[in-house]
Amino acid sequence: MRDSLVFTHWKLVLLATLSTLVMGFASGLRAHEVQPTIGDLTVADGQAELVLRINLEAFLAGIDLDAVDDTNDAENAGDYDSLRALSASEIAARAPELIEGWNALPLLVVDGQPVPLSSTEVQVPEDIDIELARVSEWTLTGLVPEDAQTVTVTWPDGAGAMVLRQQGVDEPFTGYLNGSETSPEIALAGGDAQSGLGAFTSYIPVGFDHILPQGLDHILFVLGLFFLSTHLGPLLWQVSAFTLAHTVTLALGALGLVNIPGEIVEPLIAASIVYVAVENIFVSGLSRWRPLVVFGFGLLHGLGFASVLGEFGLPEAQFIPALIGFNVGVELGQLTVIAMAALLIWLAVRAALLAKLEGDEGAVRDYPVMFRAVSVTGSLIIAIIGVWWVIERVFL
Repeated sequence: MRDSLVFTHWKLVLLATLSTLVMGFASGLRAHEVQPTIGDLTVADGQAELVLRINLEAFLAGIDLDAVDDTNDAENAGDYDSLRALSASEIAARAPELIEGWNALPLLVVDGQPVPLSSTEVQVPEDIDIELARVSEWTLTGLVPEDAQTVTVTWPDGAGAMVLRQQGVDEPFTGYLNGSETSPEIALAGGDAQSGLGAFTSYIPVGFDHILPQGLDHILFVLGLFFLSTHLGPLLWQVSAFTLAHTVTLALGALGLVNIPGEIVEPLIAASIVYVAVENIFVSGLSRWRPLVVFGFGLLHGLGFASVLGEFGLPEAQFIPALIGFNVGVELGQLTVIAMAALLIWLAVRAALLAKLEGDEGAVRDYPVMFRAVSVTGSLIIAIIGVWWVIERVFL
């Protein structure tokens, strides 16, 4: 009776906390919108060529990609939306507006001398959902001395992250630059491939970033695992199954041995979110089949992770260390999600119970009762988001 009275009195506080937690993670249904720029650099025969896979609209709008995770959160989001509505040819015509500022930086320096770049070709895709980021391919070129030895690249402040990949040489350099960072001197003859340790450490933040803040679908799936039970055992069983499974398909996908189109994988990932959330509503403990089901869904999520690595590319000479580093980053991101959820909900439940019972420390024993109510509500919110994603990814 006392438990019921306490929950009735404080349920609004608890549910508000839960909604803040879940919807905070889900603040934008397009959390994948801000993506690193991919830059392929070739210097040969007196010419430097930098091919960028880039969200031109975000750069033209002047969005600070270092400060936001979703363009919807930017102060000038309206400018971005206006640009996003333009045709491919109109965006291609405006791309050269960025070059003057980049040359003043300068973006490219060869043997200590700035290399002015000019726009050679801009390919902007047509018929892309206006709610999605449009990734264009922009080729910049500049003249360099025939006997040039080294090159550095400085990525502009506010430009977000960039994956820089040297092309056309043995043991090419591959690096990850944040806004305002400059690459080390890169030998134009090659030989600057990252060490195993360097590749491992540089890909950890790439994996972490794909979970927090960009991996909303993976975040909701992990929260679905967390909401099953207050006991540590069920969580460990599920997370272990999920980790093992996505590690397998991540490796197979990155090696090119398994390749399933995103049109198939993405709706199934959304369906996996719905499944674990709905099961949480009707089951309060770990069933025999749940770890097996989670393992199956983990295979799907691993394919999603592999598609991200496919966009970035892995250094051939240090493929395994980079792959492991990415996976470690993913795991750290997942554990961070679980830790944040556990801390926030535990603090909210404990505060509500202690306040109602006038500071009685024994009230902490009522946590499972309160967690169950929060779990059901949270799972319902997650299920609704998941159902919308299934509809959106299949039919819209």
